[in-house]
Amino acid sequence: MAVVEERDAEREAILAALAPVVDGIAATFGPVCEVVLHDYRRPEGSVVAVAGSVTGRTVGGAMSEIGMRVLARGDEAADELNYLTRTGTGALVKSSTMVLRDSTGAVFGALCVNVDVTAVEQAHTLLGALAGLGGGPAEPPVTTFGNDIDAVVEAILDDHRSLRHRGWGRLDREERLRLFRDLDARGVFAVRRAVEQVAGRLGISRASAYSYLSQSRTPADPTPAGGTT
Repeated sequence: MAVVEERDAEREAILAALAPVVDGIAATFGPVCEVVLHDYRRPEGSVVAVAGSVTGRTVGGAMSEIGMRVLARGDEAADELNYLTRTGTGALVKSSTMVLRDSTGAVFGALCVNVDVTAVEQAHTLLGALAGLGGGPAEPPVTTFGNDIDAVVEAILDDHRSLRHRGWGRLDREERLRLFRDLDARGVFAVRRAVEQVAGRLGISRASAYSYLSQSRTPADPTPAGGTT
């Protein structure tokens, strides 16, 4: 118990030390910048400090799809730097997510910097048109940012390719297992009550959802040499 308390105290100290850094970075880059400090020990309310307003985050808000993906990778998570996403309102955002580790190397949070580069994109498009250049860059993915973790989970379900054009009832067993495996890899089931939420959305029982999740986490048995089982 003492070890756990010492580790929690260390993590709290790291978060407290970074709080003024959040304000400093945002002030340096001005109104187009937002800095968010996350404590992944509370996925449903991971935002512990925020400065600026690009994605509309507030203290006590939930992590985004990106944070859930980092959380799912656990201590194997790495920094994700200079990636582009688009918000639900159409803003183009350049972001960096830097994981926070305690002295044991365990990931417990992240410092995220979001810069609204929509105006830069518009200028680039205008200059390209004037210069007669076509074939713009690939469209970045839309990411759900919000203060409600349930909305983030719903967005991930809405975006899943298996469910875009077919309902749960039309998926075969392997597709259903793949769905649960993909949701697990994106950190969905690290959220409290997510299994119940997914079950309700798919129209299946909670027991069935837990069963599919368990099966999706079980490695397939290798086929013996020279034959099948």
